[in-house]
Amino acid sequence: MNPTKCQIRQMNLFIEIKESIIIAYQAITAHKMRSMLATLGIVIGITAVTLMQTAIEGINNAFEKSIASVGADVLYVQKFEWFGREDFEYYRNRKDITMQNYEFLKKYSQTADAVSPSAGSMQTLQYGNLNLENVFVIGTTDDYQRTLGVNMDDGRFFSSKESEGGYPVAAIGMDVRNAFFPNSNPIGQDIKVGSYTFRVIGVIEKQGSLLGLVSLDNRVIIPIEKFFKLFGTKRSLSINVKAKDIKALDETREEVASIMRKTRKVPLGGKDDFGINNQSAFRETYESLTSLIKVIGLLITSLSLIVGSVGIANIMFVSVKERTKEIGIRKAIGARKRTILMQFLIESSIICLFGGVIGLSIAFPISLIIDATVLPTSMPLWVVFLGLFISLLFGVLAGFFPAYNAAKMDPVDSLRYE
Repeated sequence: MNPTKCQIRQMNLFIEIKESIIIAYQAITAHKMRSMLATLGIVIGITAVTLMQTAIEGINNAFEKSIASVGADVLYVQKFEWFGREDFEYYRNRKDITMQNYEFLKKYSQTADAVSPSAGSMQTLQYGNLNLENVFVIGTTDDYQRTLGVNMDDGRFFSSKESEGGYPVAAIGMDVRNAFFPNSNPIGQDIKVGSYTFRVIGVIEKQGSLLGLVSLDNRVIIPIEKFFKLFGTKRSLSINVKAKDIKALDETREEVASIMRKTRKVPLGGKDDFGINNQSAFRETYESLTSLIKVIGLLITSLSLIVGSVGIANIMFVSVKERTKEIGIRKAIGARKRTILMQFLIESSIICLFGGVIGLSIAFPISLIIDATVLPTSMPLWVVFLGLFISLLFGVLAGFFPAYNAAKMDPVDSLRYE
């Protein structure tokens, strides 16, 4: 069976590519030092691109993990907006969020799945001869567990009876457990919160940190009635509202705002004297901060890649000049423009791809060191492929004009060149 014209063309193309790769490899290995110096710019560029991307990816992953603890379907009614733009005097004159506000909101809300108040205070914990300073003590109700999705690693959360009765019971975070009970069972043990004794009834599942800044495991949760009795009531609360349906979060927000305006007697047309915060505030602020960093990083790494590709283009022009007679001979025996163009494009692409592989090999261990010491990094497989693709792309761009000049050379003039 005779091959078709299409099959013959495919076979010829395959042979041309194979021969171009062989010739390119021979040209590169014949000038090892020059080829290595040519790749240096690409190595630096790809290393920079990869490190930047692994840092962005790692920070994004850490951010997503951190704000998961905030809850996408939870609203936080507080005295202040998290990222408000008003001056301090404006906020300071706002009235505190009170238990009366919480009870009114809980009673009249129709779209909330759960509502809980919370108050906080930094205290020193003691167990035996061990002390743990600056632990965040949260006073709340039994609904806090359902509102914030608190899971227990051991033991249980306090009940409604314990909450309403102000029992001296506590659920501790993982940091507290590791500090006081590294090798023993904390359930049933007594610890001191400030100068008051509480019995540990549960250990909260590890939460990690919020944006890598504040540990969510360095905390103790106690009934709010006990909290008020021990640490006072003159403080502003946070009212945590879990929506029944995340798709109807805006509806829940509007309802909460309306109820809060009533309970705080905000006049018609008056400005709200409270903030309703949720996860989106963190996300918007984070994206606005990181977008500028991404643009600056992209410009810096692009500049290093452009400089590297210009260096390779210069080397390729020199290579074309040196091999003018060889190009003339190949054209004289039937090599087409496409074949010559392909040969030099493949050569520049191999140089850049080689530089990309070296850049990735350098970036990977550096990213591990950064992850262990400075900030979180992550190198998923797509980042590796992105680095290789960019290397190949700049290889084609760097080699195109030298390859085009080689392809359009006149064979007669090329043979005469000395």
